[in-house]
Amino acid sequence: MASPTLQQSGILVLPGGAKAVIRSEPAKALMRLVERVAGSPAAVLIQGETGTGKEFVARAVHLLSNRGQKPWIDINCAALPEHLVESELFGHEKGAFSGADSAKAGLFELANGGTLFLDEIGELDLRVQGKLLRVLDHVPYYRLGGTKKIPVDVRVIAATNRDLRAAAENGKFRSDLFFRLSQIQLLVPPLRERMEDIEEISQQVLESCRPGTQISLEASQILRSYSWPGNIRELKNLIVSVAALLEPSSKTIHPQDLPKNLQTGIAELPGEEISGGDLDSMERVMIERALKENGGHQAAAADALGISRRTLSRKIKAYQLEGASMRPGGSLGFLNLEQYRYFRAAIDQPVLIRSSSGEEVRVESVNISSSGIGVRKMKEPQDFGGIVDVELNFIDSEQKMKLKGKLTWADAQGNAGIRFVGVPRKSQQLIDEWIEKKRSEEGWTRGV
Repeated sequence: MASPTLQQSGILVLPGGAKAVIRSEPAKALMRLVERVAGSPAAVLIQGETGTGKEFVARAVHLLSNRGQKPWIDINCAALPEHLVESELFGHEKGAFSGADSAKAGLFELANGGTLFLDEIGELDLRVQGKLLRVLDHVPYYRLGGTKKIPVDVRVIAATNRDLRAAAENGKFRSDLFFRLSQIQLLVPPLRERMEDIEEISQQVLESCRPGTQISLEASQILRSYSWPGNIRELKNLIVSVAALLEPSSKTIHPQDLPKNLQTGIAELPGEEISGGDLDSMERVMIERALKENGGHQAAAADALGISRRTLSRKIKAYQLEGASMRPGGSLGFLNLEQYRYFRAAIDQPVLIRSSSGEEVRVESVNISSSGIGVRKMKEPQDFGGIVDVELNFIDSEQKMKLKGKLTWADAQGNAGIRFVGVPRKSQQLIDEWIEKKRSEEGWTRGV
């Protein structure tokens, strides 16, 4: 099998035709890292938001490794019913369970000598996680209903859009498996950190669905100013939709051909917008929007979001969005554990942000949670990559807080979200106590 090839145009082509644009520095940095880790036998955990291209990165790791000529087997852990996951991974013998009319090799056996890609690993049942851990430690295993141990030599690459470390801390994912899977960690950057790639990605899509069509400079600028919460998948779906609606004689996409919310630079719900805050808040709004646009039909909403029905169902429960298509605000009254953790309280305080190179910008806070802060009037966000200093005088306190954070998103209007990555214990306690006070004042109670 041929190796991946990087064209002069900045497009990486995998055998089979899959392509990725890597013109931006974050994309180039990721691929340089992929090339370095490909030769290692260690397990790889690929993390990133939905729609960023984690599977493409996993395939590149496999094809650049010394296993590139061996089997590539992939499975979406969220797409299979829980009672079939173990059978799919490890196989079964005839009569192992009702319907097992013949013996079947599992995916580990099929991937022997090559690579097994476990997408959405965070959805894997805890019981199966234990057996997976033993296989990763090169311990032979039994098929379901089997009596003969099966040894395999498989490199495992896993991917997730969840915070597996937090899930492990909360008992929702085995911590020993997390550490075993994350021997090497790759973070796929979101599209809002890869603005230089947007035009070429869009042009690729146009060439496949409407050859000869171009994007005007003004329309390209609008595409680059949008925050793309749905990442590459959202961009591709939008270009296909816009191309389909163009007049037959038109060969150029102009600003007026783009959806109104792109022209304003803000992802919208009918009558509401995403306010500054953390990524969990953005995800909740995206799910609400998809449910409303699809009349509450979960399968259609899952397709629109590019996730499995099982994942959508879990997130609907986590965000308490049952019936969200019928009411604009979602449910009120209590917060489950995840909502409780990411609760955002409004705050209006001056904030100083300083980059590692000494660049400074003064912004205004919009809201704050235990894990991050939303701000407005953020100028030149591209100058504040990596870890930044965040300084503010906290409400009801004379204490000046000095925190560490990372800019996770920004839009053309100056709204931005910063996730905390380093908070002194006393400051964290002060933030948590103040947020708890606000939760109580707003009438929220803690559910299960």
